[in-house]
Amino acid sequence: MSVIQVKNLTKIYSETEVPVHAVNGIDISFDKGEFAAIVGPSGSGKTTLLNMIGGLEHPTSGSVLVNGKDISELSSSKLIDFRLYNIGFVFQAYNLIPVLTAKENVEFIMQLQNWDKTKMDKRTIGILESVGLGDRINSKPNQLSGGQQQRVAVARALASKPQFILADEPTANLDSKSTNQLLEIMEKLNKEENITFIFSTHDQRVVDKARRVITIDDGKVVSDIVKKV
Repeated sequence: MSVIQVKNLTKIYSETEVPVHAVNGIDISFDKGEFAAIVGPSGSGKTTLLNMIGGLEHPTSGSVLVNGKDISELSSSKLIDFRLYNIGFVFQAYNLIPVLTAKENVEFIMQLQNWDKTKMDKRTIGILESVGLGDRINSKPNQLSGGQQQRVAVARALASKPQFILADEPTANLDSKSTNQLLEIMEKLNKEENITFIFSTHDQRVVDKARRVITIDDGKVVSDIVKKV
């Protein structure tokens, strides 16, 4: 069953004299538990597509349906709530809060969701242990390597048990060892918790791990390949 349906989605940037069609009439859907990569050259529209799926950007036309609800029609406040309770984001730049520890960064979203403190502590420590950072829960971002910071970001995205994770170039700043560790962690959590993962990436290592590869060029889907398991 499709948890995400993208219908005739278009995004036109008109800041210049010549409008730019970043996304140009895309139709695509994602089922629960997918581990999918959106690939394409720089400027192809993959990050814009990911941002519209996550409600970070508003489409020029078309719709994004999550469990049948068109999020492009939600008000700003309802869209914030939707993202809070349904989506985990992982960004290339980590986006951790520098004054907070790893544990506090992971707890941040859960606090906004008003989790019970005992359950929050148990979930936070468990998810940090699952990404190999059980011994660094009290470390701040500047005390962690790039790979460790990205694992904190993944833990933060997963901690509140979202329906799906949107990861925009999550391995771009990581070396091969950190990338492989991160991908193994995300693949394991995808299988164990059945959370949908959608990546935007240039990284062939991510593409190799993905079970579905969607190629975008000039704002359009040019291929959509589901790998044989």
